[in-house]
This record gives sequence, C-alpha cells and structure tokens, in this order.
Amino acid sequence: MSDEPADQSAAVVEHRNLIVAGSGIAGLSAAIYAARSNHEPLVLEGDEPGGQLTLTTDVENYPGFPEGISGPELVNNMKEQARTFGADVENGVIESVDASSRPFRVEMATGDVYTADAIIAASGASARTLDVPGEDELMGYGVSTCATCDGAFFRDEDMLVVGGGDAAMEEAHFLTKFADTVYVAHRRENFRAEEYWIDRVQAKVDEGEIEIMKNTELLEIHGSPEDGVDHVTLARNEEGYPSEKLDEPETEQFEFDVGAVFLAIGHTPNTEYLADTDVETDEEGYLVTKGGDGGGQTATDVPGIFGAGDVVDYHYQQAATAAGMGVKAALDADAYLEDNATAASEGTGEAVADD
Repeated sequence: MSDEPADQSAAVVEHRNLIVAGSGIAGLSAAIYAARSNHEPLVLEGDEPGGQLTLTTDVENYPGFPEGISGPELVNNMKEQARTFGADVENGVIESVDASSRPFRVEMATGDVYTADAIIAASGASARTLDVPGEDELMGYGVSTCATCDGAFFRDEDMLVVGGGDAAMEEAHFLTKFADTVYVAHRRENFRAEEYWIDRVQAKVDEGEIEIMKNTELLEIHGSPEDGVDHVTLARNEEGYPSEKLDEPETEQFEFDVGAVFLAIGHTPNTEYLADTDVETDEEGYLVTKGGDGGGQTATDVPGIFGAGDVVDYHYQQAATAAGMGVKAALDADAYLEDNATAASEGTGEAVADD
C-alpha cells in the first residue's frame, strides 16, 4: 500500500450504503443478505476474485451439493445470486480506507474514490506459496493449500506436506485419514509447531503413517493438470535450508514419488488497506472482532467496519464457516445502518457514530 496520504480532492465516483471488500464466500454471503435487506451493496473483488476457493477444482464439503461442485462454479452461483437481489459486483483493488470522518472514503488502486456508510472487510487471507516450478500449473490439480478441502481426493496416495508449524502438523495428521503415507518436508531440523501437535504427529510416525523429512526442501513439482502430480524434486542438507546450498557437495537432490503436495506454510491476511484506520489486528495481521454472544460479533473497534471470513478466522478457514461469518457481518452491518438512520432522523447521528 502506498505511504502517500489519500487525495481528499479526488472526485467521489459513488456513495453506497455498504461496501463489501472481497468476493469470496464470506463477501458474497454478506452481499446476498445485505442486498435482501435493500442496502444495494457494492462488492469490490480485489486482486483475487472469488478468493481461495477458485483454486479448488472440486468442493465436496459445502452443504447442499451431494455430488460436489467446482470452486469457481460455487463462487459464480453466489455472485449471480447476490446480483439477483440487488448487489453490484465490480473489479477493483482497494488501496486505502479513510475512517477519520463519515462517510468512509474508500480509495481504489485506480485513484477512484467511493464513500460508504459501512464496510464489511471480507478480503480473505492469501496462502503463502513457494514459487517453485510446477506449483502454479498444478495448483488445484494435486497441489493444494488446504488439506481439509482436498485431502479426500487423493485417497491411498502418498502425500507430501511442506512446512514445520502448527498448520503443517495439523494437516499431516488430518491427511493420515486418506493417505498411504504422509511425508512432512521441513527445511530445518527443529519444528516451530507447538509440542501438542509435535506429539500427535510423532504418534503417527510411530504407527508408520507419517514420515518426517527434516532439513529438506521442495524444489520442483512434476506432473500435468490432466494427470495430476507425478513426483517432486527435493533437496536435503543436514545443516538445513538446502535450497540455499545447492552448490555444496553435502546437498543431495533427489526425485520422490508422491500423488499430492500440500503447502502448509501459513497465510497472509489481506488487511493492508485498513492500515491507516484504527481497526485492531493481531500480530499476524488478522482483524480482531468483538466476538462473544449476541449481536455485533463481527464488529471491529471502528464503528461501521465489520470483518468476516479468513481475514478474521485464522483457525477454521473453511468455506462454510466463512459463509456463516459473512451472514453475521451483513446482519451486524444492517443493524448498524438502521441505528444510524434512526439516529439521523432524530438528530442524534453523531452520538451513534461515536458509540
């Protein structure tokens, strides 16, 4: 995000009751509910239209589709449903949000400016990847960033999990439900995961279901979209970080047969556009929302800004949970907008905005 202050003189393209940042499952669920409440939300798709679900070729765990549905088809169906009820969906990347006054000013990367009475941040979290050859080509065809989403498609295959933190341990443990053997490749000797997960994985190692490959890194993924992953190229150096020591004689490069590769090296929440607001984030950048019981669970500490989906949820990160959070955010935003409308008609709008 640019460090330059927003151009307050830029002409406002349009004012909306509600802007939804993100067109993944959380954002589109919010848009459907908000549109049905006559708020005519504007959904801004961001630089990953449809979110991470578009990287999944088949979705079999989303309720209502016993035969499964492709990720892009599910997203497109929800987008059409949102439009049917009055939402607008537009391409565009939000550069920054100015929350110093009301309405909010939403500046786009193009320089266009929208204003909005409320914002739902449903901009998701981007899975970190390795940028190795074959990764992009085979994403969704044997390469995945979500074991819960895709593990069942590779039943009885040998599977490779890349990573050394809690996510990698959890995914490796989960994949033992389906895999012949799960291999965990970690570029260092010691794991970053909590002892709880290390112990659980070690139990699976003892049972012969998981094999740990320390000081090992993934260099290349081989295969095709038609046939999936065939094998991978790995490097091993007993001192760790072998990809940085490929020219050293102690570094061994070798081919390894697996049928699926799961990248579990973390996610980066897409929250940079809110950096100039007072919205609280945790140390990883995930939005902090009110939570608890009752209404307003998705509210941030900036009145009028709500959070939903993977931009908030670093734990579950499932399509169905994102949809539920999107619905909550729409209902919370509706209550906020209704309260503000009532306060404005009674001449007490400033008090509500500051509440």
